Amino acid sequence: MSSWQGKSRGGVLGYKLFILALKYLGLPYAYFFLRFVAAYFVVFAPISFRSMYFYFNKILKKNSVVSVVKIYKNYFLFGQVLLDKAAVMARFKTNLTFDFEGEEHLRKMVEGKTGGLLISAHIGNFEIAGYLLSRLNAKINIVMYDAEHQRIKKYFSDILLNNHVNVISIKNDYSHIYDLSNALRNKEIVCLHGDRFVTGSKTVETIFLGRKALFPSGPFYLAAKYNVPVSFVFAMKETKNHYHFYGSPLHFFGNSGTMDKRNQVLKTIVEKYISELEKIILKYPEQWFNYYMFWEK
Repeated sequence: MSSWQGKSRGGVLGYKLFILALKYLGLPYAYFFLRFVAAYFVVFAPISFRSMYFYFNKILKKNSVVSVVKIYKNYFLFGQVLLDKAAVMARFKTNLTFDFEGEEHLRKMVEGKTGGLLISAHIGNFEIAGYLLSRLNAKINIVMYDAEHQRIKKYFSDILLNNHVNVISIKNDYSHIYDLSNALRNKEIVCLHGDRFVTGSKTVETIFLGRKALFPSGPFYLAAKYNVPVSFVFAMKETKNHYHFYGSPLHFFGNSGTMDKRNQVLKTIVEKYISELEKIILKYPEQWFNYYMFWEK
């Protein structure tokens, strides 16, 4: 089973062209151009195509023709998600609307002054919800892989306006651990993904959608170590202009002193996360955006 390599395809020029389309033409025209980009990736992105074909064909049991069609839809939706995120973060005018199911659970974190962890996945568009959650009137920290896309991130930072969300970049020297620890000790809210790891990271093996898969232990270890409330959250694109946010009831996991009990707590957290993630994936199968071989063949 391969791990994610810490980078995604795409260059600065492509981002700039779509940002210009967003700024001067709007989302509908940018979506139109996306149709050709999605078709391009179906033909010329063999690694992601193979991984997504395995997902649709072997995991979700779709036939070959349906699997290829769904891969195209997946690429098209992924492009829309990126454009929606850029438009919201840059405060461009859009017609996007949002439902917030379970927001009351997150407000408990704020009102109780406990802070907490929001654990999501590379499905849907959680980053866009993270920026909208600033209405909770609390410090929101979004954890993202920095990888090699410093130039792209720098370009996006040039167009962002007055966001109240702090981004914690995962660094190779693990310096981000201090930022994470400080945020949780300060009773702030930390948003991170629980479904992706890079080579060398500690992992937990579990059954996910019927097959063995590895998940990073780090996000779930944080929940136990700092004994903060945890909500499993997802923001899913339901129509061209509408998103649905899901937030689970709060979970509390104590930090036991013995190794066996700590491992049991970690296993419990992962199992609860997998249960919530499977429900979302089966409801929105075309919005799974992990483009590498996630499961054992």
